[in-house]
Amino acid sequence: MNSAQTVNFGLSSAALEGVGTRPFGIYIHVPFCATRCGYCDFNTYTAGELGSSASPQSWLEAMARELELAADLLAQSPGGIPRANTVFIGGGTPSLLGGLMLGRVLDLVRNTFGLAPDAEITTESNPESTSPEFFGDLLAAGFTRLSLGMQSAVPHVLATLDRVHTPGRAQTSVAEARRAGFEHVNLDLIYGTPGERDEDLDTSLEAVVSAGVDHVSAYALIVEDGTALSRRIRRGELSMPDDDVLADRYVRVDNALSKAGFTWYEVSNWAKTDSGRCRHNLGYWDGGDWWGAGPGAHSHIGGVRWWNLKHPARYADVLAQATLPVGGVETLTAVEQHTERVMLTTRLATGIPVGALAESERAAAASAVTDGLLSATGDRFVLTDRGRLLADGVIRSILA
Repeated sequence: MNSAQTVNFGLSSAALEGVGTRPFGIYIHVPFCATRCGYCDFNTYTAGELGSSASPQSWLEAMARELELAADLLAQSPGGIPRANTVFIGGGTPSLLGGLMLGRVLDLVRNTFGLAPDAEITTESNPESTSPEFFGDLLAAGFTRLSLGMQSAVPHVLATLDRVHTPGRAQTSVAEARRAGFEHVNLDLIYGTPGERDEDLDTSLEAVVSAGVDHVSAYALIVEDGTALSRRIRRGELSMPDDDVLADRYVRVDNALSKAGFTWYEVSNWAKTDSGRCRHNLGYWDGGDWWGAGPGAHSHIGGVRWWNLKHPARYADVLAQATLPVGGVETLTAVEQHTERVMLTTRLATGIPVGALAESERAAAASAVTDGLLSATGDRFVLTDRGRLLADGVIRSILA
């Protein structure tokens, strides 16, 4: 599909049937970044890359149009326009917009879809583009949760990742957010960066724990084709740790967070309390519906998945014609929906219901229990500690 072309788009009555009965979230994609991190392959653009073709203001105007069209489309569902249970503003670097503009974005959601009384409202932020005033503006606008991109607390690891924030700034941002009144704050952590040592990871973990957050997301670095980091590795300038080292690092992360009172609820996510878990991401993992607004954003409603045109200028141009900027769409078959359910649900601490598996899949899961990779807990199969290290392999064996 040519990303410069839109496709005819609508939702069948079957896809619309259950809207509002499942968790419904809104994802807003902010495509702007001050600099491009060497490991990142997200749909983001620096000011130099965009030139005069797009701006935060033109993006905001286009966002308003998309949300209006989205609400009009979902108004055709039997229950009418669903209120958002969760809102997640990601990117990119949403904090570059400032707290007041992010508040205007949230107002767009309020005015089109409305918010559930207990809605979880999150924005991602780069610690370097935050301040006490920023957090105060967010709280006043109605945000309930923050996700700060820390990645590491060690200078040479941050440098390899091309992160621009200074060591210690993430912890300072957490303290500022707490003083502003935020209860729920996440820190993102990346492990397995070329050149990272065990003691470097320990330093980062100590910083995370001492920061006083109630949620941590920790991911092994994935080197994506086409990124600056992949080119450096291909040239031999950097070397990646092997799978055994990454497994040891994961155990290190889990041990440190467990000792600090965190509990894993998804293979790469830990929270101190049930209320600290990211409900928006749980909506993805539990098969909910969501509308992804913004350049390149992905959506899912009732087994239909689609994605927007990537470039902010093209995205805005199409919306100026009162047309949804859809670049591609697919309707998932029953087999594909089942495969995704197994892939996502097995990664959760609640595990996958035995009844959700076919007979051959239950036999494979029982074999994984014998191998110590899954435990049979009530009517569910749940990954063991060892199974979490091999989660992808366990899932493949179930689906084979």
